[in-house]
Amino acid sequence: MITNDKLFIGGEWTAPSDPTPLDIVSPHDQSVLGRVVQALPADIDRAVAAARTAFDEGPWPRTSPEKRIAVLRRLNALREARADEVAEVISAENGSALWFTRAGQPGVGRLAVSYLKAAEEFGWEETLTPSDPSAPFRSIVRREPIGVVAAIIPWNSPFSASMAKIVPALLAGNTVVLKVSPENSLSMSLLADMLAEAGLPSGVISVLPADRETSEYLVKHPGVDKIAFTGSTAAGRRIASLAGERLKRVSLELGGKSAAVILPDAVLADVIAGLKFGSLLNNGEACIAQTRILAPRSRYDEVVAGLKEMMESLVVGDPADEKTFIGPMVRPGQQQRVRDYIELGVAEGARLVTGGSEVPVGLDKGNYVTPTLFADVDGEMRIAQEEIFGPVLVVMPYDDEDDAVRIANDSEYGLSGVWSADEEHALAVARRMRTGTVTVNGAPIGFDGPFGGFKASGVGREYGAAGLAQYVELKTVTVPAR
Repeated sequence: MITNDKLFIGGEWTAPSDPTPLDIVSPHDQSVLGRVVQALPADIDRAVAAARTAFDEGPWPRTSPEKRIAVLRRLNALREARADEVAEVISAENGSALWFTRAGQPGVGRLAVSYLKAAEEFGWEETLTPSDPSAPFRSIVRREPIGVVAAIIPWNSPFSASMAKIVPALLAGNTVVLKVSPENSLSMSLLADMLAEAGLPSGVISVLPADRETSEYLVKHPGVDKIAFTGSTAAGRRIASLAGERLKRVSLELGGKSAAVILPDAVLADVIAGLKFGSLLNNGEACIAQTRILAPRSRYDEVVAGLKEMMESLVVGDPADEKTFIGPMVRPGQQQRVRDYIELGVAEGARLVTGGSEVPVGLDKGNYVTPTLFADVDGEMRIAQEEIFGPVLVVMPYDDEDDAVRIANDSEYGLSGVWSADEEHALAVARRMRTGTVTVNGAPIGFDGPFGGFKASGVGREYGAAGLAQYVELKTVTVPAR
């Protein structure tokens, strides 16, 4: 039982404006895991004021990049030292299988290292070579921090989402108000403890669990210069609208309905094994999950049968059990959303191959969903176009490669995958996809290259130098030529 009656504001644990705690409930059995206070607009005001003062008057924006790198490297080391504890808390509060949250911790470390390496090599100040040697001036380009960053993250992967934003924002010299979901109040308290120990100056960062209304208050706050958001496309559109009205900088990492294009020469056993993770990671609650399976008509029945066998073999249950592959949805509302989509698929005329909207036997206390596979899905169906965010896959047939690319691109989202025995062939297809991130044959997403989606999957990029660049302003200073 974890309790916390304080909020982490400006680098210190302090009394909240409302001391009433929120029960953090297990998605597995509805038991109370902890009680944690939540932020209200008055707390947002205090956090933004602290960040504003720290940016305008404090040392952090004027600290050398080398010293900022040292602080963020220390933060990552603190996180690594508590990785097992972090994984257990996230699994308990989110319903993510413990094997998954444990397996994800090294990836969070690699994510942080990608930013640290980029910061070491970043051109913080550069003198340009004039295109015209006779020009009477020379230009100096500086990359400077933007100001106060409001970083807003979802519940499905809290540590990776938070580190993907606060590490580059802080490396660039910004100050940060991190708004986290109420469901992650416990794990984000651990992050706040690490930030307190890392050695940041006063006021530089706050970590506040809060509801959507308080989130919107933060987005609209006049003291905030940039919003960095990960979450649903609907929420991203709202944030972009609010930011546009106020000319705030904004970067958005949004939803997905990723296609997995299985080319005719693919080794099916490898594909099915890869999609077990690539399509159903984190209980299917991931924007990069490849939930639209595109299969050639020549192998369609074979693909459907293979997916059916794989999905029926998945262990659904207590996320703390090492055998569990699919845990509960994060909250009852998400469970109902997924079940509603399953019923919608049946109503739209898709063929229900396995699963269904019934709760798995013996798991009625938790937010569980039966892994569900639909076949004979038409591109016009909502289950083919809309992000479900749960363990639901749809299989769609295609005639030839052009047809496969057309179907893959027939989406408002822009994240995808390709499977083929011929890597060069897969790369050729990947180049034709209108997506910001494409994985080939189940390769994991790297952290040195930019991550993000085309179209409604986002604006801007994360990871590495491209991600760091989202948190700086470009300033050009011209001086007379020597």
